[in-house]
Amino acid sequence: MTKKVWFQVGVGILLALLITKFFLEVNYIFRPVGVILQTIIMPLIFGGLLYYITVPIQQYLEKKNMPRWGSIITIMLILVAVIWILVAIIGPMVTKQVNNLVDNGPALTHQLEQLKDKAINQKDNLPEGLQDSLNSAVDSVQQFAVTFGKWFVQFVQTFVQAVALLLLVPFFFFFMLKDHEKLAPKIYNIFSGKRRIWIKKTLEDIDQVLRSYIQGQLLISAILAVIIFIGYSIIGLQYALLLAILALFMNIIPFIGPWIAVAPALIIAYLQEPKLVIWVGVVTLVAQQIDSNLITPNVMGKSLDVHPLTIITVLLVAGSLAGFLGILVAVPAYAVGKVIVQNIYEMRNEISEAATKNV
Repeated sequence: MTKKVWFQVGVGILLALLITKFFLEVNYIFRPVGVILQTIIMPLIFGGLLYYITVPIQQYLEKKNMPRWGSIITIMLILVAVIWILVAIIGPMVTKQVNNLVDNGPALTHQLEQLKDKAINQKDNLPEGLQDSLNSAVDSVQQFAVTFGKWFVQFVQTFVQAVALLLLVPFFFFFMLKDHEKLAPKIYNIFSGKRRIWIKKTLEDIDQVLRSYIQGQLLISAILAVIIFIGYSIIGLQYALLLAILALFMNIIPFIGPWIAVAPALIIAYLQEPKLVIWVGVVTLVAQQIDSNLITPNVMGKSLDVHPLTIITVLLVAGSLAGFLGILVAVPAYAVGKVIVQNIYEMRNEISEAATKNV
């Protein structure tokens, strides 16, 4: 019976629950470790993002016989130049739109209150069945708004913490560029024989899936943000640049992100001029069609090969457990876990086939 799959899975789940219960009961012991991890993990994530964005440049430069130190200095100078250009060109526009949004904040809030009161008054004229459905929909929207608000606040807090720890980001980034070939060998050289081969292959697969996901998703988000900015500017939507920047960050989150990004645009469009809501919908639909049919298939291909329902489930669970940071790292973490499980499964199959041949 112990060899049955259902028995092994059941024992694994039971052990996982027992371990979780133990950690929950003695979590105070691990709080210092949690604080240290929170201090390190954000700079490490941002450093890793910069590494995966710039490592193709490093590989290209070193193929042209540039030494490692030269490629690192060149990449740093390129990043500084890009940041300076973005701040010089986009900075004044962002500042102007932010100031405009702050100045119009009270008026926008008043318009939203009027819209809410109007909707409540109209609701009483509807049949009872429709009222119940509308109440349910309103509750769902309110719950989503509260959840999104918490995620957004956590995102701002996380971003501020990342800025406060800005010195650590270049530190991690520099050493990733300098020593990235040395990290994996230090891990798999601890082992020997087939275990070393398996760990080496697994680490290479993890690196490949992270590289494909991060580079692809950031490129897709940047292209979509440009398309959305152009579309919003053409239809005359206010705060087009701010909404495009929001879309840039939200589009990093697969499937859910684009719909989160369009919600503020629809609200602003309705308050500015109700018919603009239709045009915002058209811009969003065009952008998503271009993404689905042209950008994503050519940029990402089937690098993840994960069902959309699985991704949405992973995002919801990660958001509940770790807030906005959990949402950001959920999909790549799931992809890494999937690679490990696949490699374990392949190794078990190889062992089974070898045992069968020996018999």
